[in-house]
Amino acid sequence: MAEAKPQVQITYCTGCNWLLRASWMAQELLSTFQNDLGGVTLVPDDLGGVFEITVNQSLIWERKRDGGFPEAKELKSRIRDVIDPSKDLGHIDRKHV
Repeated sequence: MAEAKPQVQITYCTGCNWLLRASWMAQELLSTFQNDLGGVTLVPDDLGGVFEITVNQSLIWERKRDGGFPEAKELKSRIRDVIDPSKDLGHIDRKHV
């Protein structure tokens, strides 16, 4: 039996109107990890200011703890480091001089 692919969950505050931000991040992750993820789930929450991203229930990003919202580059790097540390993210992994 094949191993289940990692699941990402993005929990966002509905009162803060962060649906568009959450859906944009989901689209970025699905584009980058299209064959590596089992899915990305958006979870609306009415807890004030919540914005959390988990992979298989392991917290990857938390808005209050991590100081705001992740840049796409940072989020993709954190996801990659959990699901496949050897994966090359192309231009994201290249150091700018």
